[in-house]
Amino acid sequence: MNAQRAWVGDLVRDGDRRRAIVTDVRTGGTVWVLRPPTGGGPHWETDEPDSLEILARSEARDSC
Repeated sequence: MNAQRAWVGDLVRDGDRRRAIVTDVRTGGTVWVLRPPTGGGPHWETDEPDSLEILARSEARDSC
């Protein structure tokens, strides 16, 4: 895991300017799964993690 990259639980903004929560990182760290931060809704994926702007780190990650 790269400290500069978004990870599971982080609040991000994707390349299309949508706010999202990272819910999973799959395929050996090459696919990031995202969902809307509130209200559920469809998940989507990106294989461009550097396009994710981190808005807030996961609290669980901060306490490690």
